[in-house]
Amino acid sequence: MIPVAEFKQFSEQQPAFKLLKPWWDVLAEYLTVAMLMIGVFGCTLQVTQDKIICLPSHEPRENLSEAPCQQLLLQGVPEQMEGLQEVSGLKNNLDLQQYSFINQLCYEKALHWYPKYFPYLVVIHTLIFMVCTSFWFKFPGTSSKIEHFTSILGKCFDSPWTTRALSEVSGENRKGHATGQATATVAAEAGPGKVGEGETEKVLTEPEKVVTEPPAVTLLDKKEGEQAKALFEKVKKFRVHVEEGDILYTMYIRQMVLKVCKFFAILVYNLIYVEKISFVVACTVETSRFTGYASFCCNHTKAHLFSKLAFCYISFVCVYGITCLYTLYWLFHRPLKEYSFRSVREETGMGDIPDVKNDFAFMLHLIDQYDPLYSKRFAVFLSEVSESRLKQLNLNHEWTPEKLRQKLQHNTKGRLELALCMLPGLPDTVFELREVEALRLEAISDITFPPGLSQLVHLQELSLIHSPARLPFSLQIFLRDRLKVIRIKCEELREVPLWVFGLRGLEELHLEGLFPPELAQAATLESLRELKQLKVLSLWSNAGKVPASVTDVAGHLQRLSLHNDGARLLALNSLKKLTVLRELELVACGLERIPHAVFSLGALQELDLKDNHLRSIEEILSFQHCRKLITLRLWHNQIAYVPEHVRKLRVLEQLYLSHNKLEALPTQLGMCSGLRLLDVTHNGLHSLPPELGLLQNLQHLALSYNALETLPDELFFCCKLRTLLLGYNQLTQLSPQVGALRSLIRLELKGNRLEALPEELGNCRGLKKAGLLVENSLYEGLPAEVREKMEEE
Repeated sequence: MIPVAEFKQFSEQQPAFKLLKPWWDVLAEYLTVAMLMIGVFGCTLQVTQDKIICLPSHEPRENLSEAPCQQLLLQGVPEQMEGLQEVSGLKNNLDLQQYSFINQLCYEKALHWYPKYFPYLVVIHTLIFMVCTSFWFKFPGTSSKIEHFTSILGKCFDSPWTTRALSEVSGENRKGHATGQATATVAAEAGPGKVGEGETEKVLTEPEKVVTEPPAVTLLDKKEGEQAKALFEKVKKFRVHVEEGDILYTMYIRQMVLKVCKFFAILVYNLIYVEKISFVVACTVETSRFTGYASFCCNHTKAHLFSKLAFCYISFVCVYGITCLYTLYWLFHRPLKEYSFRSVREETGMGDIPDVKNDFAFMLHLIDQYDPLYSKRFAVFLSEVSESRLKQLNLNHEWTPEKLRQKLQHNTKGRLELALCMLPGLPDTVFELREVEALRLEAISDITFPPGLSQLVHLQELSLIHSPARLPFSLQIFLRDRLKVIRIKCEELREVPLWVFGLRGLEELHLEGLFPPELAQAATLESLRELKQLKVLSLWSNAGKVPASVTDVAGHLQRLSLHNDGARLLALNSLKKLTVLRELELVACGLERIPHAVFSLGALQELDLKDNHLRSIEEILSFQHCRKLITLRLWHNQIAYVPEHVRKLRVLEQLYLSHNKLEALPTQLGMCSGLRLLDVTHNGLHSLPPELGLLQNLQHLALSYNALETLPDELFFCCKLRTLLLGYNQLTQLSPQVGALRSLIRLELKGNRLEALPEELGNCRGLKKAGLLVENSLYEGLPAEVREKMEEE
């Protein structure tokens, strides 16, 4: 006998799978268990008790064709029993073995197959129902998805982050009504065009008093935060995998259709054959030569009980079938391959929860039949807003105020700067460092400055390097007069946030990015009209012309830097309007001549034309109109000679001609009496004019990487010379006149053909060993007293 425990595996699944069992599947399970018990009980009776008991009939042989027991059935049992008493006992002349033989033979020949195999059929049918119900939990293509889903769902339901996220949203929804009116009032006062691009944050009229109170929810520790972060990744990958097909939905429909078909087949044939279960069975078999009788009247001992069991079984099958029909109606009446979180979005306030489809949607519909709370808590991990909040929380755990203070350092402007690079977000703990004066954010995507930014009351400089940032209007008011310097680097200049052009207290604006192809020639840049105090503008781009908006700040702009990345810059006439400009950089602008517009800048003090295509600088004569020009950088060009007109630049103090193609310097260069620095490194100079000795104010002379073989003695008349760079030339000797350079503190001689150094170097009182760049062998050749003097502290 098969124990009932053996069938347990067909009716019980893993406890987690109960989430995907709606009430009709649960009811069907109990019904199948009841039907299985009926079948097992019937099978047990078949084995443990006699199946049929027969007695011979004394009807005449000519009546053998008639059923001898039909009259007994019609007349009732008592009359039959009276008739049986006349032929009972040993008068039949049959022994026990003959009775057993007749019982077995009549059971096989006379008893109908339905009452004979009824309990076995019940067991088989019930097992088929069980297999149909649980097949999708066993089939590899569906069970793997179900296992992953139930595992992820359980973790999402129990995750501490789920409770925290829902509580935070509830807290924000309660605060939304209180702040909505204030937002509308301030926005109305600001007027159109002042709010910025797509700002949806709450606006307050007093940004200094902006304080966010976190909801009263238990904080997550670092481990819980990392677990929640991993859950977000699992949900994303699982959603992509499951939404691709509908195998779960199809499998569930197929097994349900199979159960309905099975239900109708069982119901029909049971109703037809249930009447075949009879208590008295007529049996006619040719056994007269063995027993003396050919007609028997038999008693089916289990007929009465089987008829009751059949009635119960048919009742259970009917209920089971009704649930299956209802399930089919539910499957085809509702769009189960689409699931909307609309109610969850309205209830939680997470408006970015996406709708799902296919198998993902179908499983969520089944989950709702079990408990809708699961879907609500699971939706937290489909929300990008929730994920960003979790990342923010993890960031705050990782970047504590103490750790951030260790990164503070002074930048080139002397401001206390905090630099953060390649973080998944901006930690809120940054705003606890009230002493920060400069904030540099690099490669941090999708930044939205929180109200806590108003705590940085000393903030004056902000750098956004490939870090797009949104700024609420309340914080625009806060930064409008405080921020002095802003640096923004992005792929395209149209990504520069509009709120930047409303910072009226800004003094320096540095923008780096390309203009889109359709805007490169027009060089369209947002209006700078609001930047009333802007003094420095730096634009690193590919503009075809000077942006027209530069003229908006022409009256107060003091420094303009245009790095054009090799693209040719045309239409420079707008530079004439920059009447107070002091410094101008036109780097890599594809210039072949010095722009004439430059000569109109009467206040110009520094001009940098680095990395252009200048071959001739005949226009240098026009620089005499720039009476304040003290620094001229013409380096990294293709200049072959310097015209004689250079003598007109008497106020020039610094001249950079390095990385050109010069082979000689004009003698008139010695008439630039104000020259303090001359850099002609990386050229092809073979000699120097003696007139350089007239530069009595010269302090820095760089001649490295040329082809100089000798130096004129007049060069050493420049008694104020402090730095003399002669490295990597072809000098064979150094004149003893070098001793006249009493102010010399740095002398480079490496890479030449010198055989010895003059001992007169000892007369250069400021020259020490660290300032003398020369081969060790030459240094060791100096007299000992000279070396001792150089090595003195």
